[in-house]
Amino acid sequence: MENFGLYIHWPYCLSKCPYCDFASRPMVGQEDILKTGYVRDIQNAPKGVLTSLYFGGGTPSMMSEKFFDFLMHEITNHFSIAPDAEITLEANPDAITPDKMRFFRDNGVNRLSVGVQSLRPGHLKFLGRRHSVATAWNTVHQASKIFPRINMDLIYGLPHQSLKSWQEELKTALALDLGHYSFYQLTIEENTVFGKKKVQTCSEKQAVRLYELTDEIMNKAGIPAYEVSNYAKKGEESRHNMLYWTGGNFIGIGPSAQGRIGNTATQNERWVGDWLKIATHKEVLTPEQVQMEHLIMGLRLRQKFYPKQNLNPDKIKEAVRRGWIIENPQGIRPTLQGTLMLNQLILLLA
Repeated sequence: MENFGLYIHWPYCLSKCPYCDFASRPMVGQEDILKTGYVRDIQNAPKGVLTSLYFGGGTPSMMSEKFFDFLMHEITNHFSIAPDAEITLEANPDAITPDKMRFFRDNGVNRLSVGVQSLRPGHLKFLGRRHSVATAWNTVHQASKIFPRINMDLIYGLPHQSLKSWQEELKTALALDLGHYSFYQLTIEENTVFGKKKVQTCSEKQAVRLYELTDEIMNKAGIPAYEVSNYAKKGEESRHNMLYWTGGNFIGIGPSAQGRIGNTATQNERWVGDWLKIATHKEVLTPEQVQMEHLIMGLRLRQKFYPKQNLNPDKIKEAVRRGWIIENPQGIRPTLQGTLMLNQLILLLA
């Protein structure tokens, strides 16, 4: 039996954020229509042992206890779950209570990822978030007493965001003493509310400064970057997301979910109505496509060396000369400068 991870996409939120380009819609009370799609996706998946489960979205913490029980029953009937499996659930501060946290924990969830996005009132308002700073703080604080592992998401690179304000925000976040933090640079996608309004982020120069400041502060706190946007104490790295970055096997169920098993890529229809009608699309990737995908994902890792057997030695030397990578017998990995120039680094090595 194979080992792999399982991603479960939940397509509903309480409201749609203006920057969000994920396959999610604001809707409550529409759970039952999803059942046939999830059951079909699960039954069509290969059997094996799950080393990780990741409930993403959308806002899967909105899921009713009854529906979560149903979903876990279907999953455990088809797959085996490793005794030490990492089971992550995404939550928003205004879409989960301590009682609901305890329910999820008692039914297998051992890692909560909280979409805080900002710890400044003005920034929360700009980002269209429904919760307050106090609600965010209290939710994460309560969660840290219930779950053994917590992640907090924050967004930076907002228009006119200063180094001082971001430094203060990071200091506040670190006061919660979590094992894992994710910091995402604000990007404006064409089909979002921000995209249609032509909202601008901070300048590219300021984004670099904010990233360098983040790296400096988190290193001093003993929580270094292990991936472009993710920082963790030793042993607290997301095991599920590491499957993506290291070319591991994972299955995706639910609307818009993707999967990779060996050289076969799977993709589900983006929206619920289409997904319910159309089964998973499958594509067998060429060796060149697999290698390119592994390169793109593997060079996101900040501490793990990427194997160099299939790379051009002259291109590696050029990347070293530019200060973009470190090379040793194990392979190559990007420097801070290389991470900041990641697209160019990939083009050079590809």
